Amino acid sequence: MEEDQINLFRTRILERKPLRIRGGSSKDFYGGPLAGDILDTRAHAGIVSYEPTELVITARCGTPLAELESALAARRQFLACEPPRFGGATVGGAVAAGLSGPRRAAVGSLRDFVLGVRIMDGEGRVLKFGGEVMKNVAGFDVSRLMTGALGTLGLVLDVSLKVLPLPAGDASLRFEMPQDKALAALNRWAGQPLPLVASCWQDGVLTIRLSGAQAAVAAACASLGGEALAAADEFWNGLREQSAAFFAGDAPLWRLSLPSVAPPLESPGDPLIEWGGAQRWLRGDADAAQLRQAAVAAGGHATLFRGGDKTGGVFAPLQPALMEVHRRLKHSFDPYGVFNPGRLYPEF
Repeated sequence: MEEDQINLFRTRILERKPLRIRGGSSKDFYGGPLAGDILDTRAHAGIVSYEPTELVITARCGTPLAELESALAARRQFLACEPPRFGGATVGGAVAAGLSGPRRAAVGSLRDFVLGVRIMDGEGRVLKFGGEVMKNVAGFDVSRLMTGALGTLGLVLDVSLKVLPLPAGDASLRFEMPQDKALAALNRWAGQPLPLVASCWQDGVLTIRLSGAQAAVAAACASLGGEALAAADEFWNGLREQSAAFFAGDAPLWRLSLPSVAPPLESPGDPLIEWGGAQRWLRGDADAAQLRQAAVAAGGHATLFRGGDKTGGVFAPLQPALMEVHRRLKHSFDPYGVFNPGRLYPEF
């Protein structure tokens, strides 16, 4: 049955008509305008292998992310980078989007958890890269290249992911402080041996999450003080899934990637800060050019994550040399422009 599904994918791809790869449709809002006929991946689903003692799981692209996480939770393990589900994400869609949750600054991004992939390129060839163990890559790390490419380079058939044990101890603390003081505190704590795995500042309140050995979490709580957060799992899940009140409504949502030490940006709209200051969300009708210029001046870049006018592009413009690298990669994997045209950049 798997071979039948692979052949079906190949037949559609070899027609050389633009295709929109779709799993759970949970991130249709993300990236450039949707184009092409739908190539539905949900029939190609299931966990291929899971070795809890090796901390690795392999699943097909159409597997619901919730199903994979349920299998891990049964063995007290999890995907520590916390890719958002946004309602009904699939494993393939999560890898294609490359998004990570609140723990990203402490544990790494989803790209860091991808050990290997099997893909189908624009000529219908099934190619395998990486493997199921760390340090198994020789040459160009294509498996991680696919992470965050929004499906523009190929169809991810299955993926092997590193997983981690659930931490024994967990606590969340809150502190009232202005934005500049919160950024200073987060950068100071980052240089200390604290089990700090997530942070969020909004409306004058800094919330942090401590996870790890129970003794380490207890010692950190005693050292830092603050107020214990009730319903902590609900709070952090609201950030991961963007179900918190901050993300509600139709106002454009901007995502800024900045050095953690960058000072607060002067821009209209309401901010929310994660990842120790490295990820900053902004809701409101900010001028795109001015916001991107301010982000570059601060040492980072800005992405129009959700809503707003996409005619000026969603992702930060690339320098000509880097754009040429992207163009060559696109041609190598998808010479006929089949996969998700215009989703990453208008040129491809």
